[in-house]
Amino acid sequence: AAMKASIAALGKVDAMVNSAGVAGKNATVAEYPIDEWLRVMDINLNGVFYCCRTVAPHMVANKYGRIVNIASVAGKEGNPKASAYSASKAAVIGLTKSLGKELATNGITVNCVTPAAVKTPIFDQAEQFHIDYMLSKIPMGRFGGVDEIAAMVAWMCTEDCSFTTGGTFDLSGGRATY
Repeated sequence: AAMKASIAALGKVDAMVNSAGVAGKNATVAEYPIDEWLRVMDINLNGVFYCCRTVAPHMVANKYGRIVNIASVAGKEGNPKASAYSASKAAVIGLTKSLGKELATNGITVNCVTPAAVKTPIFDQAEQFHIDYMLSKIPMGRFGGVDEIAAMVAWMCTEDCSFTTGGTFDLSGGRATY
């Protein structure tokens, strides 16, 4: 309801970036608390769905829009003891691809980025062994920078990004395998 009111006040939304997310607990699938699984899915996947569902009709009416969803390389490769996070980000990739195809003839592009680990406050939610694991998987030997992610996302929100939809853009320092 608050998002609909904000769109009404703005009159038009040209671009939306879905970047909210949580890491969730580090535990094996067998030990993963169900309430934590549901919390991670609700924030990381359902939040993206709710925002896209709310904004898409407005963009269709305007015959223009750019939607960028922040997924993760973990959604492509999975991380041990991070099943909820990995699964939620894989689902964001699938949602992006589906919505991109649905809106392809309406002047709207829907894409996602799959960063490797980037030092943000989400690191405060992860245990050190998990941070060390993520760094060990990045061939460049460093974490990504927020400015590097922002530059890609900014381009994806422009008119120049007009023929790519349903795409997944890696920002993984060489980690991604597909």
